[in-house]
This record gives sequence, structure tokens and C-alpha cells, in this order.
Amino acid sequence: MNNPLTFKNINKLAIPATIAGIAEPLLSITDTAIVGNIEIDGIESLAAAGIVGSFLSMLIWILGQTRSAISAIISQYYGAGKIDEVKSLPTQAIYLNITLSIIILLATIFVIEDIFRLLNATGKILDYCISYYAIRVWGFPLTLFTFAVMGIFRGLQNTFYPMLIAIIGAILNVVLDFALVYGIPNYIEPMYLEGAAWASLIAQASMALIALVLLITKTNISLKLRLPFHDELGRLVLMSLNLFVRTLALNTALILAVREATSLGDKYIGAHTIAINIWLFSAFFIDGYAGAGNILAGRLLGEKNYKGLNLLLKMILKYALIISIILMLLGFLFYKPIGHLFSNDKPVLLVFYSVFYIILISLPINTVAFIYDGIFKGLGEMKYLRNTLLIATFLGFIPTLFITKYFDLGITGIWISFTVWMIIRGGSLVYKFKNKFIPLIHI
Repeated sequence: MNNPLTFKNINKLAIPATIAGIAEPLLSITDTAIVGNIEIDGIESLAAAGIVGSFLSMLIWILGQTRSAISAIISQYYGAGKIDEVKSLPTQAIYLNITLSIIILLATIFVIEDIFRLLNATGKILDYCISYYAIRVWGFPLTLFTFAVMGIFRGLQNTFYPMLIAIIGAILNVVLDFALVYGIPNYIEPMYLEGAAWASLIAQASMALIALVLLITKTNISLKLRLPFHDELGRLVLMSLNLFVRTLALNTALILAVREATSLGDKYIGAHTIAINIWLFSAFFIDGYAGAGNILAGRLLGEKNYKGLNLLLKMILKYALIISIILMLLGFLFYKPIGHLFSNDKPVLLVFYSVFYIILISLPINTVAFIYDGIFKGLGEMKYLRNTLLIATFLGFIPTLFITKYFDLGITGIWISFTVWMIIRGGSLVYKFKNKFIPLIHI
């Protein structure tokens, strides 16, 4: 096999992974920017999009963890030169994903009003949440199917096709957002918030169709379910369950933040919606190198190349930190214009500008956490990732959130809590890697 630890090879994986990664939150950012500028009930629509987007992200992230598990297992077999031994596993994982998504969809759709009430949505915002969710939720199984296919390609050391799927979906979503939200004179009546929901659903369906075509035409993987179950399916399920619990902890923090912001008032949840979308955008932007780390770490583990693993970590961490610093500087340079991309409502913007600097200065901290996170997923260290998130959330984020609330820090307290959360996440992973994998270099 060729040496994967070169600038060219790492970026061959990282750049498409970055583009694919930022296309994901770009769907939500597009909705946020366009919905935030709706002339009728703009603040209420923005708040509803934020609440529903957070809830759907939680569901997708929880069940979408099979993508990382599939990628890790396939990467490890690829590194060991035994890729033919896992041919039946991806199909079984796809069917598992789709089945779980349908069960969750049916379980939530009948109690969704109660769920949004728990998130402090009331009145017109609650009505908008329900109508927006009723359309967007049907994209949930489609997204999970797409995620599973992307995980297969990543395990095969291919990030180009996931990038292609994501780019087409993002462009289609942007075009449809403008057409359906604002309308086209003499052709399409403005649909406002529901238009944004339809735009996202059509984009998700298109991505799933493209993923299906690429899977059939570019791999030897058949979608025909074959029994018996693969021996590695148990490990995949266990890894996915650990990531499932991890993601529950992660989304506990995100949902609590939305709940606290909503309780502060409409302008605060509007500002928080903008802030969290920018935070997620930057996270996925940096996560391209974490994705490369995920793919290559699994391969190097399969080869038992621990010296290469340490070198990989140092290389991708350096590249990702450079990107995070550039993003931070661009954020400060275009501080005010960035806010106006999402809303022209002055009260919302004033609140947003009061916390945007926290998001920017935390980018390098987030980078360390994301890069190590990607490496650990590739290594199959899902149990430790689970424990790290549980500690960071329940001993870091939540206590900080309530302490800052006691001192009446408002939305600033929410973003201080996120920063503490990321410091704990990154610090614990640095400690574990240093103590478990560095000693293996010398064995």
C-alpha cells in the first residue's frame, strides 16, 4: 500500500470531507438565513426553525452514528488487507439504520407538540414548529440512509463521492429555498417557513437517490440483504450504541441550550439559532481533517502502525488549527456583516453580537476536541468517547449552565458553558491518547 501520511494523501481525503461536512450544516444555515429575513413573522419563523432544527439534528446525530462505526470497521479491514471479509456488513447496517429511523419517526410524530412545549415553544412559535416539523421529518430516514452510504465510502478511503452527494444537496437546497420561501412571481406563491421545509426535504431525497446510484454503480456492495448476520455486526451495534449514548449526552447539552435561550425570549432564541448554526458550520468545516483522521487511523490500526498513527495526529492537528485560526480571524474581520446575513432584526442582532466573540475565540479549543474525536472513532474507541461526553455534559456543561444562570449571565452563560464543555472533551482525549497509544510506538 502507498504511504498515506503525506500532505497530498491527507488532503485528498480531508478536502472532500471538509466540503461534504460543511454542506451538512449549510442546509440549516441556509434555512436560518432565508427564514430570518421573512417579512411576515420573521422572528417567530426563525425561532421555530431553530427549535425544530435542533430537535431533528439530535435525532439524526443519535441514529447517524452507524456512519462512524461502519467507517471504522471497514477502514481497519482495509488496513489489514481483508476488505473482502466485510462485504455483507454494510448492507446489513443500512437496513438497520432505515428500520430504526422509521421506528423513531413513528414514535415522535404523534407527540411532537408535547416535545416542542418541553422546549418552551408556545403560541405562534409552537404552531410554526409543528407545521415545519410535519414536512421536514420525512427526510429523516433519507438522511440516515445517505449517512450510511457515506460511511461505506469513507471506510473505502473515498471521500470524493460523499462530497459530491453533499454539494448537490446543498446547492439544490439553496435554490429551492429562494424559490419556495419567497416565491417566483407568476409561477410560485411564497410559502415562507413551509417552503424552507419542502426545500430541505426535496434536497434530502435527492441526496439519498444519488447515494443509492453511486453505491450500486461504484462499489461491489449489493443492497440485497444476506443472512446470516456478519460476525462484525455485533461490534458495529455495540460501537453504535456507545456513540448513541454519547450523542444523547451531546444533544442534552444542545437541547438544554435551546431551552434556556427560548425561556429568555424570542430575540434570544433567534440570536442563539444564528450562533449555533455558525458554531456547527465551523465545527463541520474543521471536521474535514477529523474525518481524514477517522479514515486513516482505522487503516493504520489495521496495519498496527502506531508510529504512523502518532505522526498522523500531529499532521492533521496542525492543518486543522491553521484553518481554525483563519476562520477566527475572518469572523472578527466580518463581525457585523455575518450577523446581517441571517437577520436584519436589530434586537436579535444585538444579542447575537454580544456572544459571537465567544464562539470565535473557542475555535482552536474546539479543533483539538474534534481532531482527537475523529482519531478515536477510527480507532474504535467508542466506549471512551461515550464516557468523555457523559463527564463533559453532566459534570461540565450542565453545572456551568446553572451557575451562569444563577448569576443572570443570560445567553453569555450558555456560550461559556459550551466552551467549558469543549475544554473537558478535548483535554480528556489528549490525556487518553498520550497514555494508551504513545507507549505502543516503542513496543
